[in-house]
Amino acid sequence: MNEIIKEKLDSAEKNMKKVIERLQKEYGTIRAGRANPAVLDKVPVDYYGTPTPINQVAAVAVSEGRMLLITPWDPAMIRPISKAILASELGITPTDDGKTIRLVFPQPTEDRRKELAKTAKKYGDEAKVAIRNERRDLLDKFKKLKKDSELTEDDQADAEKKAQKLTDRYTEEIDKIVAEKEKEIMSL
Repeated sequence: MNEIIKEKLDSAEKNMKKVIERLQKEYGTIRAGRANPAVLDKVPVDYYGTPTPINQVAAVAVSEGRMLLITPWDPAMIRPISKAILASELGITPTDDGKTIRLVFPQPTEDRRKELAKTAKKYGDEAKVAIRNERRDLLDKFKKLKKDSELTEDDQADAEKKAQKLTDRYTEEIDKIVAEKEKEIMSL
């Protein structure tokens, strides 16, 4: 295989892997009844005037499956962390005992689970679009190389087939990830 083609395909595959990683990270923030410290990743707390992720100012641990325990390293941070959680879109009221904050995740209703499944599907669709955009960029690069006479027509056709196979593989992987997440959400 032409070295230029291999280089472009490898680069595209690296970017497609990043799309998968981003999707899995997004799925970690979907609250589906079980406690998951990743739901706090998008909740910044005011740490002496600087918005800071909660996991950088406190220890976050899962307790009893549906409860998160947040233990700030600085006890003065209990109130700001509680305020940040209340102001977030988590929809959970924190309780504290002066040393730790407890977040109890209620079992989601049927409607809420359907809503979460829709959100999961939307994230999956966005990931597929990103994969297809990567393929489009790759095909454009091959066309440019052909135009610049760095590739023959046969090389270009072969490269486009490989790009399509790569795209299909990652699209199928996204479908599997989405199906698993929807099953997890609906089986609570």
